[in-house]
Amino acid sequence: MIDRRLFTNFDWGLLGLVLLISGLGVINISSATASYALSGTPYYVKQIYWIFAGLVLIVFVCSIDYHILEDFSYWLYGGLLCLLLLVLVAGKSSMGATRWLHLGLFSFQPSELMKIVIIMAYANYFTRTPVLNGLGFKELLFPLLLLAGPVLMIMKQPDLGTASLVFMIALSILMFVGVRIATVFSVLLATIPGAFLAWYFYLRDYQKERILNFLYPERDPLGTGYHIIQSKIAVGSGGFLGKGFMHGTQAQLHFLPEQHTDFAFSVFSEEWGFAGCLVILLLYFSLILWGLSVAKRCNDRFGKLVAVGVTAMLFWHIIINIGMVIGLFPVVGVPLPLFSYGGTSMVTSMIGVGLLLNIQMRRFMF
Repeated sequence: MIDRRLFTNFDWGLLGLVLLISGLGVINISSATASYALSGTPYYVKQIYWIFAGLVLIVFVCSIDYHILEDFSYWLYGGLLCLLLLVLVAGKSSMGATRWLHLGLFSFQPSELMKIVIIMAYANYFTRTPVLNGLGFKELLFPLLLLAGPVLMIMKQPDLGTASLVFMIALSILMFVGVRIATVFSVLLATIPGAFLAWYFYLRDYQKERILNFLYPERDPLGTGYHIIQSKIAVGSGGFLGKGFMHGTQAQLHFLPEQHTDFAFSVFSEEWGFAGCLVILLLYFSLILWGLSVAKRCNDRFGKLVAVGVTAMLFWHIIINIGMVIGLFPVVGVPLPLFSYGGTSMVTSMIGVGLLLNIQMRRFMF
C-alpha cells in the first residue's frame, strides 16, 4: 500500500522553481537561435522535449525509495566506468573530442551521469564509514581512488569542464564530511607540483590556450580569445534593462559563439540587462538554498549526503558557467543547469532534482 505521506510531502515549490528556470531557458534559446537557418525541429522545441523527458525521469526517481540506491551505488559506479572506457574505444567524435556514445536516435554522454553516480558512491561510502576526527590521508585514500578513475578517463576524452565538475562535487562532499586542517594544507601544497606536471604532460594544447586566454584574452582576439571577448561585450552591452527580447546584436548577428549552449547567459544578459540577470541569479540562489534545506531536514546520513552532493553539483555548474562567460574562469564548456540547451545536461539536472524531491518526500521515514 502506498503511504499517503509521500504525496503530502511532495515539494511542489521546488518543482515549480525548476520549471520556472527551465521555462526562462526555453525563451532564451528561442531568441538565441532565432536567426539560425534550420530545416528541422527548432532548438527551443527540442529543449521542451528534453524538459518533458526530465519530468518523466523525476517521476521515475521519486517512485523509488532513494535508500535502495545505497545498495546499488557501487554497481552503478562500475557500470558507468565501463561506459566511459567504451567511449574512449568506440565513442562518437565531434569537434576534436570523443565524449558521446551513439545510440541510434540520439547520442549519450556518460560523463554527465558520473556527476550523479559519484555523489551516490561517496554517500554510500561515508554512510558506512564513520568519520570521528576528520579525514586524514589514510581515510582519503579510498575516496580519492574512487574519484581518480572517472576524472582521468573524462580528461582523456578530453573534457576538462566535466572532469573539473566531478572533482568539485566530490571535494564538496569531502569538505562536508570533514577534512583535517593539516591535510587540507598538505594537499594545497601538493597541488603546486601537480599543476606543473599537468601543464607539461597532461593538458592538451587547446586546453592550455583556454587558460592563457583567460589570463590574457587580448593575445588572440580573432582566434582563441574570441569567445570570451565577445561574451564580455554581450554581458556589458546589456546595461541595466537590456536591449530587449531578440534585440541583442551579439546573438542576432552571430558574433557570440555557442550562444544557445555554453554562452546562453551572455544572450540573456544582453537582452534583459542587469535587472534580468538579478532575477535569474535570485532564482538560482533560491534553488541552492532549497537544496541545502532538504539536506538539513533529512534524518538519515545517506540522504543528507546525496542532497549535499546534488546541491553542490548545481552550485558549481552555476558558478563555473557564469564565471566563465564574464571572464572570471577559463572557458571550459560547462552549461548553465536547466537553462542552456542540451539534452544530457537537462536530464542530469532533472535526475538531481528528482533525488532532492525523493529525499524530501521520505524525510519522515527515518
